[in-house]
Amino acid sequence: MTKVKVLFVCLGNICRSPLAEAIFKHKINNKNLNEYVAVDSCGTSNYHIGDIPDPRTIATATKNGIKIDHYVRQLTADDLEEFDYIIAMDRSNHHNILRLSTKTTHADKVMLMREFDSLGRGEEVPDPYFGDERGFQEVFEILDRATDSFLLHIERNVIR
Repeated sequence: MTKVKVLFVCLGNICRSPLAEAIFKHKINNKNLNEYVAVDSCGTSNYHIGDIPDPRTIATATKNGIKIDHYVRQLTADDLEEFDYIIAMDRSNHHNILRLSTKTTHADKVMLMREFDSLGRGEEVPDPYFGDERGFQEVFEILDRATDSFLLHIERNVIR
């Protein structure tokens, strides 16, 4: 079986998407699913390429027992071919991802993160960048819930 490839996407790749990537990797490691699932994250903008995530993102992850090891990168058209699931944090980034695509098949693999959040289905993951630590913790809790459901979806529908 080939690995299922998952890409989490936000605007700058310094807050939401690297946190989602780190949480998801932690869950995959805990379930010994590394041979079945590969994970990455990126941003639709080029604001922070090569940087590490926001210090508040790293602090929130650390506080919750999650390690982040990521350098910011920008979404490319090749990502639409390479990844099986492309998970956007909000509608604006969802739209920007689809704008890169020339194939209708790509639309089927681009989803919103909160489609997997039972407490906020249909909502967006808020961007905590301009807020304080409470906003980062709120985003952590949203991503923790949503990635639980998303991993269950992968286990049931892909890995079996």
